Amino acid sequence: MMKRVFGVNKEKEKQPPLTSIEEASNRSTKRGESVDEKIRKLDAALTRYKEQIKRTRPGPAREAIKARALRALKQKRIYEGQRDVLSSQSFNLDQVASAAEEIKDAQQTV
Repeated sequence: MMKRVFGVNKEKEKQPPLTSIEEASNRSTKRGESVDEKIRKLDAALTRYKEQIKRTRPGPAREAIKARALRALKQKRIYEGQRDVLSSQSFNLDQVASAAEEIKDAQQTV
């Protein structure tokens, strides 16, 4: 409705260019690598927390360290879920790209 009243700028009306399957796959892979890096950092933090828990005496300090470790563990699980989703997306994109290549090859042979 608003477009009819005020009109639309021609440049804004254009859609952004579509990305290729390879670009989308590369972007998905890159995001997966950044999630892997976050998981590695959380693993390092968890090992530090484990050592701190061993060294501290039972009490509020130890419980605070345990709470931090549990938060880090929850974050790690979330990141692992994201990594799994990204890897499956990347796999699916690779499958689509290979299917498209096979279709192009079949068209050229015919």
